[in-house]
Amino acid sequence: MSDHPQTPADETGLIPTLDAADYLDGDVWAEERERIWFRQWVLVGRDHDLPSPGDRLVVDVAGESIVVVRRADGGLGGFYNVCRHRGSQLVEPTAEGGTWGPPSNPMIRCPYHAWTYDLGGRLVNAPFLDAERTPAVALYPVGVDCWGGFVFVNLSPTDAEPLAAQLGPIVDRVQRYPLADLRRGAILRYEVAANWKVVAENYNECYHCGQVHPELCDLVPAFRRGGVGLDWPDGIPHRDGAWTFTLSGTSDRPPFPGLNEAEQVRHKGELIYPNLLLSLSAEHVAAFHLRPRGPGATVVDCEMLFHPDALADPGFDPSDVVELWDLVNHQDWTVCAGVQRGMASRAWSGGWFAPAEDDTAEITAWYRRSMGRS
Repeated sequence: MSDHPQTPADETGLIPTLDAADYLDGDVWAEERERIWFRQWVLVGRDHDLPSPGDRLVVDVAGESIVVVRRADGGLGGFYNVCRHRGSQLVEPTAEGGTWGPPSNPMIRCPYHAWTYDLGGRLVNAPFLDAERTPAVALYPVGVDCWGGFVFVNLSPTDAEPLAAQLGPIVDRVQRYPLADLRRGAILRYEVAANWKVVAENYNECYHCGQVHPELCDLVPAFRRGGVGLDWPDGIPHRDGAWTFTLSGTSDRPPFPGLNEAEQVRHKGELIYPNLLLSLSAEHVAAFHLRPRGPGATVVDCEMLFHPDALADPGFDPSDVVELWDLVNHQDWTVCAGVQRGMASRAWSGGWFAPAEDDTAEITAWYRRSMGRS
């Protein structure tokens, strides 16, 4: 316990942050896994990563290994990556980050004793057991659903609310962006030495932008005001002559078809709980996929998504987008790591959100509800 308790909120008029333990403590992380990561819809990938029946994606959801498969009927299914026989992992994650499984295959065969399951998860063969002695079992299922080309899983499918209910009004706010049609043009992967909530909170405010992101503020001068008075639903204007998130503020790629007049020249951002951050420009979308590795570590995949027509252009070059986002991301991850280190001080038990961070303060309200707190 800190010897320096924070000033009561009613003396400052500011909204308090979560407690230090919520960012640091292993017991809190264990409770988060059960209440948030294993009960809510969690982003795991893109639908076009599984184009053919038998394709599979191996993903880590807060320490649980999950296999998502493309079924023969074209739909998606998902299972815990564990054999019903002796508990062996069915599909071994690959070395490059643990995201991809083996190529197309109509069956899932355990590498230990060759118990074999179809793409619906049903056990179809157990070597040296006749039909009477083969258990009528299936792999442990998880819920799988898609929105905007993003694949989500829910590890408690019998108790899960519909994905649409979790997404809420976000669907309408971004309805003109052709998210389901977009394809990955580049990906940046980062190991961030910070709690996943620190990353999400940082994304959801621009109070820090003036001193942390000078290049971004040159592109979006309104960010220098610390995020005060910005109308995110209508989009944030760029500097004169700029209309997208590149250092030049322009691009040879045209805006997405179907955007309204404001969306063709403005920028939008959405936080989709718990682990998808969307940054929507007129001609590309940056999707941040957060994958926590414990209370103090988060893998962040930043995927740059483009229209298929842009990708088909022989001169397609995403470097203008990558250049800006990699710069801004490194700036963010540096300050996030500094926050994580600072919060570990015995002197810090919690802080406050400034008025410019009201949207970030909403994260704490969602978090407390998700954790069953008042």
